[in-house]
Amino acid sequence: MVPNRCSDTNLIGSACIHKQPIQNRRTNSSQMAVHSRKTSLARENTRENSKKRLLSALSFQRFYLSSYHRGPAIQFFGTKRHHDKFLRESENFLIKGCFAMTELGHGSNVRGIETIATFDKNTQEFIINSPCESAQKYWIGGAAKHATHTIIFSQLHINGTSQGVHAFIGQIRDANGNIMPNLRIADCGHKIGLNGVDNGRIWFDNFRVPRENLLNSVADVLPDGQYVSAIKDPDQRFAAFLAPLTSGRVNIAVNAVYISKMALAIAVRYGLTRRAFSLSSNEPEVLLLDYPSHQRRLLPLIAKACAMSIAAYNLKKIYVKRSPDTTKILHIYSSAYKATFTWQNMKTLQECREACGGQGLKTENRIGISIGEFDVQSTFEGDNNVLMQQVSKALLSEYLSAQKKKQPFKGLGLEHMNSPCPVIPANLTSSALRSIQFQNDVFCLRERDLLNRYASEVYQYQQQGKSRETAILLSYQLAEDLARAFTERTILQQLVEEVKSATGPLKDVLELLRSMYALICIEEDASFLRYGYLSLSNAAAVRKEVMKLCSNVRPHALALVSSFGIPDSFLSPIAFDWIEANSWTSSNSL
Repeated sequence: MVPNRCSDTNLIGSACIHKQPIQNRRTNSSQMAVHSRKTSLARENTRENSKKRLLSALSFQRFYLSSYHRGPAIQFFGTKRHHDKFLRESENFLIKGCFAMTELGHGSNVRGIETIATFDKNTQEFIINSPCESAQKYWIGGAAKHATHTIIFSQLHINGTSQGVHAFIGQIRDANGNIMPNLRIADCGHKIGLNGVDNGRIWFDNFRVPRENLLNSVADVLPDGQYVSAIKDPDQRFAAFLAPLTSGRVNIAVNAVYISKMALAIAVRYGLTRRAFSLSSNEPEVLLLDYPSHQRRLLPLIAKACAMSIAAYNLKKIYVKRSPDTTKILHIYSSAYKATFTWQNMKTLQECREACGGQGLKTENRIGISIGEFDVQSTFEGDNNVLMQQVSKALLSEYLSAQKKKQPFKGLGLEHMNSPCPVIPANLTSSALRSIQFQNDVFCLRERDLLNRYASEVYQYQQQGKSRETAILLSYQLAEDLARAFTERTILQQLVEEVKSATGPLKDVLELLRSMYALICIEEDASFLRYGYLSLSNAAAVRKEVMKLCSNVRPHALALVSSFGIPDSFLSPIAFDWIEANSWTSSNSL
């Protein structure tokens, strides 16, 4: 028999008490008066909470989407002269900025952008042009209606020589909102989400900006037209120039985990109050989250959200303490996490939307609309597939360097490559599946083997006369598998470290989440069967163990989503008393 856990509903709200027929609700006059006052107060609170939720959501969304494209970009790419002139006005919204990097013809390939800036020594200005339609700046948030200034990424030409991509500050609207001369600006049109952001397109027609507006943290142009930079190698200079963009990927990765937590908090709380079907005529309807299939839909997502939250926190620590020595690992981790967390966020949102049934479609319940609002994260600040290929390429470089120098692996958690290859038992018991030893071994085995396979396949293509870059492109399937293996192994090891530092009941719950995370990753990745890391019988055992873990985690579901600390204003009516929120009196009071 499926147990009935009414204690969960009591913690959330009083939705379950409304199950009695309306005609049976009888009260005397004094009770009705008290009930009327309470109902009036509840309606007022409902109205205010709805307003707060909406305002909080809009405020958060606007802050998140615009914060990176104002002062921080000037701070990262510019120097003191730009900080003094633009930062305070930007932070006080006297200057409303946008970030003009992406073009119609170039997104992830920043090096290939086509906008051109040439230096006019006579006027001490840069002249910026969009030489063709594909060079128009595209998807520029804030450009269509509101931005007064923009940071323009373009190819810098000095005396006929291209010095690569550089950034400039340009004013695109005057104080009255009129578009400045030699510019054309248009809206990008309606989108599947984020329509509160005025994404725009910009064409430059001999648009001029002062020489001082070149953001010169990496390179500068002197008044006599001389190009100067402390970094002589163009590739290293380009890498240094793009390094500040890492903050965008860090922010998106962390934000994706927050949104997943929000959706899970809503869906789980709804599942703890919404009932459907009885197992027999004499029993009450069963809570959604007491159905094993419903647990299987949501509880593994909680485990992944918790694991990714730990990894995201550690990523933030790396970013805050960043130095030139951590540039490489920050790029690799931010790329891997940004792709993995945003993909997982979309999966989580869709599952939570469906788990809430028709209520998941309502805008006020936040989940359905969030699918469209946050889908952009998969391509924003770098296409996820491209980022994961960069991760695999970086791992390949580490592999080849270790082989060439005949030195052990060091860094990125690859030290396990220096140890003997793990051996997975032929028959895995429940206790073995839940052990740190097995989980660590099988994750390291997968990563080790895929890195060897990837390096071998690239080498074979090169032996056939293919260039290294072509060989890497042709090996994309192994590259995708490897990047996933690296990311999931990294997250697991960080989760393991978190479990080790915990004590008491918290440690017990974290142990469950660790096993849930590890086993659900195994179940979802065909690599474990494709390359023979697990036998068919062991793979079947993993699936059964996930079901057991769902039952073990179920009593902690409410506590887990409550521990996310999502403010009530960021949740939705179905996370509370959804019957009162949908009552006739509430519906006609809003």
